[in-house]
Amino acid sequence: MLNYVWLGLIILGIGTAITTDIMNQADNKFRNSDPLPIEIIFDDSTSLQSDGAYNGKIKVRSDDFNEFYSTLLNNDVFVKAKISVNMEEDKIGIFFKIDENTPEMWKYMAKVSGKDDDLMGVFKLREIKNGKLVSGDLILEEIAFTKMKDVTNSALEYAGIAVNIALGLIGIMALWLGVMKVAENAGLIKIIANSVKPITKFLFPDVPPDHPAMGSIIMNMAANMLGLGNAATPFGLKAMEELQTLNKDKNTATNAMVTFLAVNTAGLTLIPVTAIAIRAAAGSSNPAIIIGTAIFGATCATIVGITATKILEKFPIKKGEYGAWLKSYKKGLIIAISIVTLITILATTGVLSAVFSKLTFLNPDLFKGIINVISILAIPGLIFLFIGYGAIKKVKVYEVFVEGAKEGFDVAVRIIPYLVAMLVAIGIFRAGGGMQILVTALEPITSLIGMPAEALPMAIMRPLSGSGSLGIMAEIIATHGPDSFIGILVSTFFGSTETTFYVLAVYFGSVNIRNTRHALPAGLLADIAGILGAVFIVKLLFG
Repeated sequence: MLNYVWLGLIILGIGTAITTDIMNQADNKFRNSDPLPIEIIFDDSTSLQSDGAYNGKIKVRSDDFNEFYSTLLNNDVFVKAKISVNMEEDKIGIFFKIDENTPEMWKYMAKVSGKDDDLMGVFKLREIKNGKLVSGDLILEEIAFTKMKDVTNSALEYAGIAVNIALGLIGIMALWLGVMKVAENAGLIKIIANSVKPITKFLFPDVPPDHPAMGSIIMNMAANMLGLGNAATPFGLKAMEELQTLNKDKNTATNAMVTFLAVNTAGLTLIPVTAIAIRAAAGSSNPAIIIGTAIFGATCATIVGITATKILEKFPIKKGEYGAWLKSYKKGLIIAISIVTLITILATTGVLSAVFSKLTFLNPDLFKGIINVISILAIPGLIFLFIGYGAIKKVKVYEVFVEGAKEGFDVAVRIIPYLVAMLVAIGIFRAGGGMQILVTALEPITSLIGMPAEALPMAIMRPLSGSGSLGIMAEIIATHGPDSFIGILVSTFFGSTETTFYVLAVYFGSVNIRNTRHALPAGLLADIAGILGAVFIVKLLFG
């Protein structure tokens, strides 16, 4: 299924880009060959009677600019420019750099022209008002196929980002897989796995309790819950490698692999550090207010993700076995329906809201402080514990660490092609305008559940790209305020879900899995549950 999604992202992105470019050319959006009335204010007095290069400023009245480009500027435009005069050919060339005061339309035109920071044009003189001031018309260089240029630039940019991500993982992977190797040889991983055997036995019944994969899975889940993303990824990749040793079909994901990735894509974190930092930087009076809402949303995502994997792994059901399958899940379905029904009744009658309002004794700052301390101490604590335990058990810690670190290097390099493929497709989809089409298509549906249209791009981008969703969240918070309903909602989105496509590409790519089975549907269902849970709890508490 991942193949079709990947192909769909590329086709939709490029198709939308071509369509948009054709429409822009038909409407002449960038006013190619059309004259824009301007004035040139020279730095030094000149009569433009001789060839040469002059320094000055372009002045465009806001009314003229708005009418020309259909914009809404409030102030006149002033841009520093270089004016090149060739009297023999009767040409006056204009060249100007883009700065922070340049209108957004010209910034975009400069970017897609291929030079990023400048525009050129031809000036047709109408009147010399005095030695330093002339008026006339400016015809800028032709701008065409802007969306396709965006797609090209984005594909190249995301390819570079993918490689940088993978290379950035080399050091982290080497460190943690080296530490894990020491703990494994010392027998500590086995002790940790045995301590949570009831949970892991339910989630991963096909994996022996004493298998090395269990320790890596547990460490990955613990690191994710503490918000230690840098530590969680190496543990997760190591877990996939160990699970692959139990896999009979090396090209196809096992049930345990899919369940493990469903837990990862649910993104259950006790404290969403990044979202809190963005809120604090934006001036929130209570940046940590989203801790509870994010945990609620992520819990919904985790429950749905695990449930989806357990159900979908039984498909396709052979003829005559549907009744037995339904009977085996009868108890679980009854419990799930009962919980959903109870929450719905409590929410609609106002009981749940009243309960939350009574929990004023819970101090979010204290909770945040405790988790922060744990997060700060966790990495050095784990290193000290694992290496120290290995030393006590007479493990040759240095040699074993280096042996594990070598594995980390190999894994980080191996995921590069998969990461490039996925991120380039996402970049094309986003730059081509596919995101906007998806937002428009889903807006009527999301409006029925009370999700503001402004928050929809964040909900769509979150499973696709971590950096993209972070940028959208920051922009929404800057526009609407961190403590507004929308600001709290998008912050909760960020803490309630994970970048599903990135996780699938990296984790499956590390072990060369091509048939991902039901991993993507389960991950997307978890994302949807996380988003819906976030909307529900934020509307309940802050709506």
